[in-house]
Amino acid sequence: MLTKIALISDIHGNLTALDAVLSDIRKRRVDAIYCLGDLVGKGPRGAECIALVKEYCDKVIYGNWDVFIRDDIDNDMIQWTQSRLSEEDYAYLASLPFFIEFELNGKLVRCFHASPRSVFERIAPEYHSKEACLSLFDNSEETNSQHSERTPDIVFYGDIHMTLLRSYDTKILCNVGSVGLDVVDATYVILDGSFGANAIQFVRVPYDREAELTAAKKFGMVGYDAYQEEIMFDEVLKGKS
Repeated sequence: MLTKIALISDIHGNLTALDAVLSDIRKRRVDAIYCLGDLVGKGPRGAECIALVKEYCDKVIYGNWDVFIRDDIDNDMIQWTQSRLSEEDYAYLASLPFFIEFELNGKLVRCFHASPRSVFERIAPEYHSKEACLSLFDNSEETNSQHSERTPDIVFYGDIHMTLLRSYDTKILCNVGSVGLDVVDATYVILDGSFGANAIQFVRVPYDREAELTAAKKFGMVGYDAYQEEIMFDEVLKGKS
């Protein structure tokens, strides 16, 4: 029986961050690792991140970048990212399901990338109404399952790159943050039901951002400046404080 699960999301081709997170997870002796999408995009090493996710993650769902990275897009940065993926990588991304669902200590847990309706519907409690947030617990055509007569008690999602934990009466909403593009450190969540209660723990893992940028330069990454600005955002904030 699975009782201790690590939930990661939004890797975005940042291999340095993913390596650091997987190393940290291994020390914590979890029963399984679930990935909530956006394996690729923005960072330079999507193929390498896909390989690690395939090796170490027990369940994986797709995110919005995992969808449109397969499209014909007139954008130099995206085309460069696409050129570094193999046909096998594309086939793997296309094979991923929309959601993960399981029971833990009598609670129905549902995981998806952005919303129960679409990987392209972005909902952040800081900017959206309570009603919009509560809609994250809705059933939909995309989440139709053996539990369709129930709505989830606990929802985990990614997409917005911001950790959060909120309760709505008896329901719990948790965003697991981002491995590759969190503004603080590489971030993930551990759901631990070992003692009969479902405990949620946020874990922040520092990683060598300069090493990641060095690798991006080495590969001649198109869009390097935008990537540097995004993953060094927290360092910029520290410099202004």
